[in-house]
Amino acid sequence: MSRLLASLTFAVATLFAVGSFAGTASAKDEIYTDWAGHAIKGYDPVAYFTEGKPVEGKSEFETEWKGATWRFASASNRDLFVSAPDKYAPQYGGYCAYAVAQGTTAKIEPDAWKIVDGKLYLNFDQRIKERWEANQADFIVAADQNWPGVLN
Repeated sequence: MSRLLASLTFAVATLFAVGSFAGTASAKDEIYTDWAGHAIKGYDPVAYFTEGKPVEGKSEFETEWKGATWRFASASNRDLFVSAPDKYAPQYGGYCAYAVAQGTTAKIEPDAWKIVDGKLYLNFDQRIKERWEANQADFIVAADQNWPGVLN
């Protein structure tokens, strides 16, 4: 029994080590997505601009762009996005703007957002958003310099 346990332990440790190495060696996706492949966790990127708040998208109003599924609250929002995705998509592929400024990436919460100079920025959570807003001009400069290098 102990021989079997030792073999299983070795197999699990080997798989973990190989998986960890593969994870560090590969580049991150250009667009941050949730487990289902949705950008902005399924929220409508256009609604931030048109309604001034995060609005959940619907499965009947979807499009694919840069390897991610983008959801929208309406067909008109989807059509606006399709006509000018760079205008509505969040900066830094939807990764946390503060994290990118720090030279890394992090997930986001759709309600931790801000539009600055016509661009949508998302953050990890409200606490990080407040930290980012305290010096947002410098953080945007730093993130612009780090993007897209943080994906490698």
